[in-house]
This record gives sequence, C-alpha cells and structure tokens, in this order.
Amino acid sequence: MREIVIISGKGGTGKTSLTAAFAALAKNSVLCDADVDAADLHLLMQPVIQQMADFMGGSKALINPDLCTSCGTCIDLCRFGAISEQFQVNAIRCEGCGVCVDFCPEAAIGFPVQRCGEWYISDTRFGPMVHARLGIAEENSGKLVSLVRKEARQLAEKRGADMIITDGPPGIGCPVIASIGGATALVIVVEPTVSGIHDMERVVDLAAHFKVPGMVCVNKFDLNVEMTEAIEKLAIRRNIAVLGRVVFDPAFTRSMVEGKTLFEYGEPTATRQQVLDIWTQIIKSPSMNTLGIVDLKSTIQ
Repeated sequence: MREIVIISGKGGTGKTSLTAAFAALAKNSVLCDADVDAADLHLLMQPVIQQMADFMGGSKALINPDLCTSCGTCIDLCRFGAISEQFQVNAIRCEGCGVCVDFCPEAAIGFPVQRCGEWYISDTRFGPMVHARLGIAEENSGKLVSLVRKEARQLAEKRGADMIITDGPPGIGCPVIASIGGATALVIVVEPTVSGIHDMERVVDLAAHFKVPGMVCVNKFDLNVEMTEAIEKLAIRRNIAVLGRVVFDPAFTRSMVEGKTLFEYGEPTATRQQVLDIWTQIIKSPSMNTLGIVDLKSTIQ
C-alpha cells in the first residue's frame, strides 16, 4: 500500500492545509492524521465518526493498602516524588517506570495499563479517515501514531484504496519516527526562514536514516525568495526532489475559517494551480511510479 506522509521540521508551515488540499485532489484514498499530539486535520475534514476505540498506553503504579506494610521502600526508590507519606501514588507525578513495582517486598503495588486517549475511523467527503486524540499531558504518542497508521493501512487494503495520505507531526521526535517508517515517500513542507532551513536539514537527515525518499515543497516562498533559493539548493545537494513553490495566499486562511480546503473555496486561482502542480509532481515521482502509480487520471479528479 502506497503511503505519502506530509511532514515538517516545525509547526505552522502549512502542512495540514496542504494535506487537506491533496485530499481534495486525490481519488480513492484513505486519510490518516498522525499528528496525535495536536490533531487538527479533522477541523477541515469534518469527519463523521463510525468507529471509536480507547487507546491504552503506559502504566501507573497503584498501591494496595491491604497488602502494604508501610516499609517505605517505594518512597525511597521513587525519583519522581510520586508516592506520599500516606503511601498513595500521585498519578500526575508517576512516570510509569515500574521500579517501585519490581522492588516492593510485599508485592503490594500493581501496575495497571492506563487509558491515554481515543482513536477513530470516520467518513469524510473525501473518503475514510483514521485519526486520534491523545489525552492531555499523556505520553506514548509514538505508539498511538503506529496504531493509527496500522489501522489506516488495514482500512485502505480492505476498501481497495490506491493510497494513504498521512498528515504527520512536526519535528524529528518519536511521533515523527513512528509516522515515517515504511512510508512510500515523504513530502517535507518548508517555510523560507532561517529556522525553516535548519529544521528541514534535520528532517532530511531523519528521512535518510530510515531510507525513505523525501521531496521538498516551499510554502509561502514569496516572503523570502532568497531563502527559498537557499532551501532549493540545499535540497539538490542532498538529492531531495524539489516539488515546487506555493505563495503566501490569504485564501488558505479564509478557507480554513469556513472549514474548507483550498479547492473548495472561492474561484480558481494561481495558488490552486501551484498546489495542483505539486500534487502532480508527487504522483509522477520515481518513488511512486516504481510502485505502479502511472495513470494520473485515476489518481487526480
């Protein structure tokens, strides 16, 4: 199953806006929102939830007062100050390391798995979508990303979809690593700033490490043409395909306010053509064509 993952080295580059635009262009695809820490693709897709399930993540210590002898071993060993003098566990402070569980002489501490969030399978106007919501201050986001991608792949195979379009998280941390492993290609959205080019280098290094083909798109390029040219030169040096440029267009913001993609808002514009050209370049890229996508008419509306 072919999967295109749209990522960025930092937040706010326009990654989700472009993902939604690609969703409007693609036919017979499954959408996946892997940015579980700050999911927002649903704001544009307006999904109708068809299936919901709990996400069970890490564990928390729980002291059984009937077995506890108040020996104090757990308090001495806990480096997070999560256990009070009354031998009660502060769930917020507990990091789930399990040291107190392993060394309790009375085996009085349980370690139950916690509910950390929810994941969903929904219908949208552009096809099925798999997404999730991680609880406030909860961990194991990488595990949830892997779960969401797995469900999206199974759904795509079940429905005979041509591809999966995944809105990935920003940065280079655990959620990003979980979102790119096994992907067909990465679309790296960059904005023309000093921090943008620095963050792009880190993402390119990450993609190279996991041997996933990367492609670069410069969003809001007209805000700094000189920096845009530097980004494109860097991409060429790193053997990364340059998909194209997208201007800074207030239509993106206005369309988001109305809960629409760029291709659903207003009249056709030059910006629409830029995004369409980028999508065409993605579909025609060697990494996609080697897997059999050769008919653009079957992939683009």
